[in-house]
Amino acid sequence: MALSRIWSAFIIIAIFVAGYKFFAVDGDQQIFTQMVIGKNGDSLKVKEMTIANANPQLVNALDTVSRVVLGTLIYKKEDDKVVIIKQQKVNGIIETCKDAVNLCLGLIGVMTLFMGFMSIAEKAGGIRFLSRIIGPFFSKIFPGVPKDHPAHGHMMMNFSANLLGLDNAATPFGIKAMESLQEINPDKTKASNAQIMFLCLHASGLTLIPVSIIALRAASAAKNATDIFIPCMIATFAATIAAMIIVSIKQRINLLQPIILAWVLGISGLIALLVLYLSGLGKTSLELFSGSFGNGLLLFILVSIVIGGVYKKIDVFSAFIDGARGGFETAVRIIPYLVGMLVAISMLRTSGTFDYIIDGIKYLFSSLGVDTRFVEGLPTALVKPFSGGAARGMMADAMSGGRADSFAGRLSCVLQGSSDTTFYVIAVYFGAVGIRNTRYSIGAMLLADLVGIITSIILAYLFFG
Repeated sequence: MALSRIWSAFIIIAIFVAGYKFFAVDGDQQIFTQMVIGKNGDSLKVKEMTIANANPQLVNALDTVSRVVLGTLIYKKEDDKVVIIKQQKVNGIIETCKDAVNLCLGLIGVMTLFMGFMSIAEKAGGIRFLSRIIGPFFSKIFPGVPKDHPAHGHMMMNFSANLLGLDNAATPFGIKAMESLQEINPDKTKASNAQIMFLCLHASGLTLIPVSIIALRAASAAKNATDIFIPCMIATFAATIAAMIIVSIKQRINLLQPIILAWVLGISGLIALLVLYLSGLGKTSLELFSGSFGNGLLLFILVSIVIGGVYKKIDVFSAFIDGARGGFETAVRIIPYLVGMLVAISMLRTSGTFDYIIDGIKYLFSSLGVDTRFVEGLPTALVKPFSGGAARGMMADAMSGGRADSFAGRLSCVLQGSSDTTFYVIAVYFGAVGIRNTRYSIGAMLLADLVGIITSIILAYLFFG
């Protein structure tokens, strides 16, 4: 029910905000057109005025250049008039429906590939082997999952892919984990405790190497593209620990058990050692490591699965085909969930709701006399739970125009790396197994996101302030 209420609220709020802008804001009379059939990159006429009524400085500037950009508005001269236009940055409802389907179609190949390899690993005993290794720890934080259950191995594969920044690989592993957990879920329409814990940990997005963020910083001509590496790692680790604590309190899991403490402290120690090692590398070496480590390890896992299958004398290719069929079916099954969620998010963005929220936050902190530099990076944080692609766009925008090394540019990168896309994860993972009652999972995920955001802001001031 929580997801239903949130989804309904998104649509209702978007329509009310759009209605207000249509009737009360000069130049926004195309807002409904934008929301329905608008496309990213469309030029929208806001208003036009005669040259006599235009700002003289603006007219003089337009005599030497074809257009003048002021904030989000573009001014250009046409005959004896000055025309004000702005570019739409988000697709409307119709285009978003196409985007959702294209996204699912793009997932088909990835899902097919990795679920095929997962099938080989299961038949060769690799998943059960992983389950035995991680079992002592997982049996404490997933008490409802039987010991040595295959779900342990599937979750381990998902967390490993996330840890290495392999987004494409993490999704099929995660869906397979949800399907395994669904098999032991007594109520097939309601999220189990284990599913909630798994998704909250997954959505916190613990990542060792933010490869895509480093690549974007390099493309934006940052002086040191890897300077956000340590803050990103600390922020995402804080969000993951917060997610574990939040869900454990709700599910009454004692995190002070020796096995849990040993694993958490052990992982913390390994991350600290990796940070120390990588912080001592030069810029070129670190960029090479970040680009090669995760992908190289993924290839090693795939070849290990094949070798294990051959060693166990199973029909490797037939096992791959059996699993690959499930990947295709799952990718198609999540289309309705993804269309519904992405359309609601598109309406929020095209209506200008996010802009009002950001302006309100900036006004609040300005009136309190607080340093408001961090507000410039908040668009990335606010959009991230809804859309990873949109958040990357916000991050790229914060670094555009030579601002990659600005405080806002760096903060946007840390915020981008601090968590995963909460509502996308909910739509895809719960949709894949037909869960409709998500219980308290959304609140727990958003609270962990908030911890990641606050940690990111503090770290940005410590490292770059």
